[in-house]
Amino acid sequence: MSDRIASVERNTLETQIKVSINLDGTGKFNCFTGVPFLDHMLEQVARHGLIDLDIHAVGDLHIDAHHTVEDLGITLGQAFDQAVGDKKGIKRYGHAYVPLDESLSRVVIDFSGRPGLEMHVPFTRGSVGGFDVDLFSEFFHGFINHSKTTLHLDNLRGKNTHHQAETIFKAFGRALRMALEVDERMAGQMPSTKGCL
Repeated sequence: MSDRIASVERNTLETQIKVSINLDGTGKFNCFTGVPFLDHMLEQVARHGLIDLDIHAVGDLHIDAHHTVEDLGITLGQAFDQAVGDKKGIKRYGHAYVPLDESLSRVVIDFSGRPGLEMHVPFTRGSVGGFDVDLFSEFFHGFINHSKTTLHLDNLRGKNTHHQAETIFKAFGRALRMALEVDERMAGQMPSTKGCL
């Protein structure tokens, strides 16, 4: 299997974003978005997914973080779509349960070629670390639409908003890692009876 790496740039009147990823990395993380809590969440994806992430984003934060967060989800999704290639030989499906103290989240992902998001996260506060938690939905919508994945995010229990968010992103990283692993028994084969994804 060839190197599963990608670099994507997205430049609009609202944001300028550069993303480089290595799906077979060691969890190296270099990121600046101007949104510290988002950086903290993305580091969880890199570390727990063993995905190298290099992200630089400049956005119209003088308005709010909406455009930066949404466009980063889009750009990251594009990078994943490019890096995963034709999907032959991957496990395709991934899932993870992650606890953090009182909080427990489950994430399930399918590199199906069909965008779909089910997000059930009853955040107990509207913001955490100065971050509007409504924007997590914008991030994940951008990601699934451009990575062409089906994603189910469920916070099964939790009282601390930081813990709720962190368990979602850690589980997201773990689920990505599982789905993108190369399955030796599927070598060269498409993980679908359709013959394509």
